[in-house]
Amino acid sequence: MSFVPFELERWQSTWENRVSYNLSESGVHPLTISELLAMAGEEPDALLSLRMVYSQSDGTETLRRAIAALYPGAGPEEIVVTVGSSEANFVVCWTLIERDDRVTILTPTYRQTWGLAHNFGARVTELPLEYELGWEPDTSRLEETIPDGTKLVVLTNPNNPTGHVLSEASRRALLARIQHVGAWLLADEVYQGAERNGHTTPSVWGPYDRTIVVNGLSKAYGLPGLRIGWIVGPRAFRDAVVARHDYTVIGPSPVSDFLAIRALAVRDQILARTRGILNTNYPILAAWLNKFGTLFDWREPACGAICLARYRHPLSALDLVARVRAGNNILLVPGEHFGLPHHLRLGFGNETSELRRALGDLEPAISQHLMD
Repeated sequence: MSFVPFELERWQSTWENRVSYNLSESGVHPLTISELLAMAGEEPDALLSLRMVYSQSDGTETLRRAIAALYPGAGPEEIVVTVGSSEANFVVCWTLIERDDRVTILTPTYRQTWGLAHNFGARVTELPLEYELGWEPDTSRLEETIPDGTKLVVLTNPNNPTGHVLSEASRRALLARIQHVGAWLLADEVYQGAERNGHTTPSVWGPYDRTIVVNGLSKAYGLPGLRIGWIVGPRAFRDAVVARHDYTVIGPSPVSDFLAIRALAVRDQILARTRGILNTNYPILAAWLNKFGTLFDWREPACGAICLARYRHPLSALDLVARVRAGNNILLVPGEHFGLPHHLRLGFGNETSELRRALGDLEPAISQHLMD
């Protein structure tokens, strides 16, 4: 079986720490440890005195209780702490997907689960989110795209790369169809809490007993370096996940577990910081895009530090981002990494002054390559 590489992560991992400006990131400018401890009212000595033992592999009881409190009806027995939401997605897919299983994925999306489904030998169907519908799915196609016999449906909400939050009508229609066919639902909710309007997107956890939720502290919390993610799922499923988790990274570090507990204790403060960054920076990016007249069109993102912009020019986005990286030392994400030619995903979660400088340096490059 041929292997499907994860093109987005390979591109970012190669260059994100080598460029002058990184506009490929989808989260906000990260917190420092000292900032987090100050928010939590914690003295640094508490962290420095930690003994570097193996931590509880599925997350300490304290951390799992703090996570469970975010999901009505869930307890620590439904939670598995993972090393980032990436490990969470991996072990969920490893647990559920077998060769020739039918898997439906709402696209465009962060392509980890898309690639894993292909690499595990699934028969993958895409349910497209339509630009003309404001990045909503065409719910009249649900019987076609989630046929009888579907094993798993994968949803990222709020969405990456569009920044869109599904309407309640679409959520209800999707859940009804998923329940009708008896499929599992995997909902990646890692951008939940980064909504610019301040209204946190409701989790899909609760009404359907084959629901699995993945989340973490990377995007909305500005703590990607902690590498803390989690899975919420039914207890029997959780046991199957934990058995596979033993084969991956064993467990999080005690430092990450300690800091994650403090982060969740001041969750409201952290999310307010995130939303402040997004609401300050998005108008800067929008004004910059408008400088180019009709070159770009896009839907205003409701959530996350990402804006998906379509451009009118024959140059491929793969070529464009390679030229900008080599010539201007700025990292962008090409739409091809989401199955969308002639699109760019632009991150705007940087420090505001840095974002202004990056866009200033990017402007002549865009004019040179797309305005000829």
